[in-house]
Amino acid sequence: MSEKEKIVKQIKEVYEPKTKTKYDELIALNKRVELPAYIFAYTFGIIASLILGLGMCLAMQVIGTGIPLMVLGIVIGVIGIALVSVNYPIFLAIMKSRKKKYAEKIIALSDELLTK
Repeated sequence: MSEKEKIVKQIKEVYEPKTKTKYDELIALNKRVELPAYIFAYTFGIIASLILGLGMCLAMQVIGTGIPLMVLGIVIGVIGIALVSVNYPIFLAIMKSRKKKYAEKIIALSDELLTK
């Protein structure tokens, strides 16, 4: 097959209607399980780490000066540490509940694909 034929074939595949297979359906179901948990974990983790960083900046007097702001920074930092610490257990709980919700469909589809 010449280089021109390969390029023509690739372009043709882009414009042909796509048919959904069982494999595509399985991948979509798996994404439906995982994506919400990952979105939550990243978003919550970023917010929690920013809170922790703010507390550290106040406690080390990078932002502001004085004892009251330092104490406030320690309190905010401890809250940030707590939030960062619970992120992974929350992520696991979301994954567990989503896996439980979609397990039957995914197992049935997997078995169907493996027996063919």
